[in-house]
Amino acid sequence: MPHAPCPMPFGPNSIKIRLFNKQDTEQIAQLFHETVREINISDYSANQVTAWAPDDIYFRDWASVCSQKFTYVADDNGTIAGFGQLESDGHIDCFYCHKNYQRMGVGSKIYHAIEAKAYELKIHRLYTEASITAKPFFQPMGFSVIKKQQVQRRGESFINYAMEKYLTALR
Repeated sequence: MPHAPCPMPFGPNSIKIRLFNKQDTEQIAQLFHETVREINISDYSANQVTAWAPDDIYFRDWASVCSQKFTYVADDNGTIAGFGQLESDGHIDCFYCHKNYQRMGVGSKIYHAIEAKAYELKIHRLYTEASITAKPFFQPMGFSVIKKQQVQRRGESFINYAMEKYLTALR
């Protein structure tokens, strides 16, 4: 007799998208660090991911950085499943999904909140610097590669992609 599948303790329906609160800081820092070290490692070397996400998870002031931008978090009953940042000029900065929430629609939910805010702000162009790992996420969202580029972080050279999307008639 086949067993019924176990229900997952989390899922896309339990996730709410909201703006960053200072109480999210520790989870955001940890999520960034773990995602780069455990997900992006499939596309970058150990030295590159260590330079990208140093041992000190507070190498940047996450509370300040997240408060200065429109930082959307995917909240799964108190667990941050992902986050993405929109700047007022249309730049999408950090965009990361928790290692346990990959390929579950979390990124799409965050992106749609960012795009809705862009329409509200009458931003006509969104742009980002996508990692090798993130490029396949942004392409189906309508982003085009402008150029492949080399960037430097803490002595390491990385490939990423300058990408953009023009928003159609403002809503």
